[in-house]
Amino acid sequence: MRSTRRRLTPAAVLLAVAATTVGLTAPSYAAGDTFKVPAKATVVVKGHGYGHGHGMSQYGAEGAARQGLGYRDIAKFYYQGTSWGETKGAVSVHLSVNTSNAVVVLPRQGLAVRDLVARQRTVLPDNGATRWRLAPGPKGGTRIGYRAGGKWHAFATAKGAAQFAAHGQPITLMTSLGERPYRGRLRSVAPDPGTNSRDTVNLLSMENYVKGVVPLEMPALWSADAVRTQAVAARTYAAYERDHPISDDYQICDTGACQVYGGVAAEHPASNAAVDATRHEVLTADGEPAFTQFGASSGGWTSAGSVPYLGARQDPYDGWGGNPVHSWKVSLSDATLEQAWPAIGNLRRIVVTSRDGNGDWGGRLQSLVLVGSDGRVPVSGDTFRAVLGLRSTWATFKVNRTSVARPARGSAGVDWSLLAADLAGGR
Repeated sequence: MRSTRRRLTPAAVLLAVAATTVGLTAPSYAAGDTFKVPAKATVVVKGHGYGHGHGMSQYGAEGAARQGLGYRDIAKFYYQGTSWGETKGAVSVHLSVNTSNAVVVLPRQGLAVRDLVARQRTVLPDNGATRWRLAPGPKGGTRIGYRAGGKWHAFATAKGAAQFAAHGQPITLMTSLGERPYRGRLRSVAPDPGTNSRDTVNLLSMENYVKGVVPLEMPALWSADAVRTQAVAARTYAAYERDHPISDDYQICDTGACQVYGGVAAEHPASNAAVDATRHEVLTADGEPAFTQFGASSGGWTSAGSVPYLGARQDPYDGWGGNPVHSWKVSLSDATLEQAWPAIGNLRRIVVTSRDGNGDWGGRLQSLVLVGSDGRVPVSGDTFRAVLGLRSTWATFKVNRTSVARPARGSAGVDWSLLAADLAGGR
């Protein structure tokens, strides 16, 4: 999590990068924060933190717990101005791990299927089936079938969406990553009328959902109060998303674009205990669930988010000895930047034009300009971080002359899979 509400796709980031390379006029630069780049150079990027910096630092929560703060004090520090409340009910999660249009599950005692249009529930027989399946049917319906004797057989047809349930007991879903058990119900829904594509949606209680989130967002064996704070943040974030659903068919996703959810297999006794210890507790703002973003490490300062309770403040808890990303350093060839922004030609200067004003070097990068032999390209701090795969935007530069041979223009140098990674999640 830990997230802004939606993570940009790689294509969206590419468009954002491309937009900064056209229609440029010569800007006026702020004096003093310019880094000259010789013809052959290594750009050393020094930074603090990992992620966007909004809300709770997960390493900071552990540092605070090690200093004796309870989970309510930790939550109060990172989400100042929020109040305590409660939430109950269910949540619906899009399971991206199932890339098939069919929902295929293992048989188990009590497994039943429900036609959501006809409102009919049928307990599935013990007929020797090795798999049960919900697949796209005619006119938006769902074909219910089973596999036995090495072949698929028809069982029934639902008029619309259908779902599996087993009296709340885990159901094992066949996914692209193998067998995964999930609590609650597993539903097959059409994302658009008239399409044969289907989404797999897990509907379950909020508490069981949070148990499948917390150990994937924070080590379950960290200090109990840190893990309890994570449970509150994750539950609150899910409640916020439930009030602002992604689609008509589900409220939240199972990836870092929302917060990572892994079902029963992800659960751990220690994090389950943290969820139970904070049962139903959430943070509220104006009587509604708060937007409790969180990230791995603030680096020593949180950054201002989109709401008042995500303010920028100095974080004295993030820098404990077990945090490997409180401070970091990475070296890049100047050719890497030239390949990422080819409109500049040969890079000559990096000019930082604005920062957020908090901490070392004036804080996080908000905007900069790359100046080269062929042109000038303005870049936002978030785009610069995403394209180069940096841990955060809180960074500065040191340029070293090097005699290392430059790779040919257009050769590998940027891991483009990182273009959209962590813009939202802050991993």
